Amino acid sequence: MAILAGLPAVIISLVLLWRGDFTPRVQWTLTVLILTMWLGFVSEIRQRVVFSLQTLSNILAALREGDYSIRGRDSRHDDALAEVTREVNTLAQTLREQRMDALEATTLLRKVMEEIDVAVFSFDGEQKLRLVNRAGEHLLNRPSERLLGLKAEDIGLADCLNEGASSRVIDAAFPGASGRWEIRRSTFRQGGLPHQLLVLSNLSRALREEELKAWQRIVRVIGHELNNSLAPVKSISGSLISLLQKESRAPDWQEDMLRGLAVIASRSEALSRFMAAYARLAKLPQPKFRPVDVAALVRRVAGLETRTQIALKPGPDVTIQADGDQLEQLLINLTRNAVDASLETGGGVRVWWQRSGSHLDIVVQDDGPGLSNTTNLFVPFFTTKPGGSGIGLVLSRQIAEAHGGTLTLGNREDVPGCEARLRLRV
Repeated sequence: MAILAGLPAVIISLVLLWRGDFTPRVQWTLTVLILTMWLGFVSEIRQRVVFSLQTLSNILAALREGDYSIRGRDSRHDDALAEVTREVNTLAQTLREQRMDALEATTLLRKVMEEIDVAVFSFDGEQKLRLVNRAGEHLLNRPSERLLGLKAEDIGLADCLNEGASSRVIDAAFPGASGRWEIRRSTFRQGGLPHQLLVLSNLSRALREEELKAWQRIVRVIGHELNNSLAPVKSISGSLISLLQKESRAPDWQEDMLRGLAVIASRSEALSRFMAAYARLAKLPQPKFRPVDVAALVRRVAGLETRTQIALKPGPDVTIQADGDQLEQLLINLTRNAVDASLETGGGVRVWWQRSGSHLDIVVQDDGPGLSNTTNLFVPFFTTKPGGSGIGLVLSRQIAEAHGGTLTLGNREDVPGCEARLRLRV
């Protein structure tokens, strides 16, 4: 294409020259001069175009190979080739920055995967292992060089990869560790192909720590109650023994004996009630899910209260899958507490239910004095009522959580009183 540059002008010049009134010597001299100038111009144009195209070709080839360091020479010309060269240089710089960002992100991800105490595995569409972190190597007791490329069934992870829900807890033994594990599965695409990500978290240590804390709380609570009952029993028993060992007794010694034995019986009965309440708290059965009409359930619970009239606000017709007996016990506990509080101030109690998306809220609200301490509400055997067992709210929360819901209790913001909110999935 460069050799055709200026060719029409050269032909016209030569035609005019040879048709003009010039001597042959002048015609040949000018012809040689015109052709020489034209060839020089063509050579310059060709060299510039070819050099620029070769430069662009080299830059693009380097970009294809992942080398973003090559740049084209910044030309001061404003023609199309100079503009293309500048755009290619800008593209190379952009790709270089993106590659650096990707490398840094990948390095950080690999560092995090190596440091976390969670086994991470990645499998391709054929269930061949493509990635494993250090925790995964320890779990399978083999280095990554001997694991990569093996199928899930060859390394004992086929059940974790194929069976059950995407998130579950199992008891399993692996070559490097055993115990209770939380399994999480998810899918992603790499290179346009589907892959599976498998994450195994060892829950044994955390469960042992929580179990130890639970036993410590149990021992502390039981020890406190036993001391409260056994200390006076021991003291009174010692006094009665001393009284019986005396040769001369006071005239009213039988009355002292009866009062002492009555105290011992009272404390024994209180200790028996405590142990029965603790057994009830520990033996809450699993809920039996059946269709439950929320409106009928709330009306039935409100009708059981005879000390005051509970105001019912109408709500939507909703039927949920739940254990009706357990939910009824939960609502009885909430309404009973609300009535106890409202009787102190002469206020009222209101109950209503409403649906919010995929959740159902059942609210019990009272006009009582409110709660002075909301920190220990769900601590077993903590109570602010004389003669209270301290397990009502704990049982209620256990029932709510067994149904996949939540139970919250707090003071109302605008006026005195409390509001209990039971949230269940519809």
